[in-house]
Amino acid sequence: MKRLIIILLATSFLAAPGAFAAPQDRHDGARGRTVERQTTTTIKKTVVRKNRWARGHRLSPAERRRTAEIRDYRRYRLNAPPRGQRWVKVDNDFLLISVATGVIVGLASGR
Repeated sequence: MKRLIIILLATSFLAAPGAFAAPQDRHDGARGRTVERQTTTTIKKTVVRKNRWARGHRLSPAERRRTAEIRDYRRYRLNAPPRGQRWVKVDNDFLLISVATGVIVGLASGR
């Protein structure tokens, strides 16, 4: 009798983890359907903004390389630049900049 109880107790310890194990296939228990997950990806939109020039803005050396100096300022109906300043054209905009510092002193739109 003792052997029978020991054998039943041993088999219950071995069978218990199998009874609590989750099934390998993922089904919805109530309806019997397979559960599927759907992921969506979004496309990032890149917006390029054009620089807006303002007085007091300092032109970096890279921006200075993109400029074209305007020597015939009367052709574009611009005033004569004071000493130490010059007119430059950047992206169809005319900027009056200080030669020494690169700070924008005045602006004129493309004419």
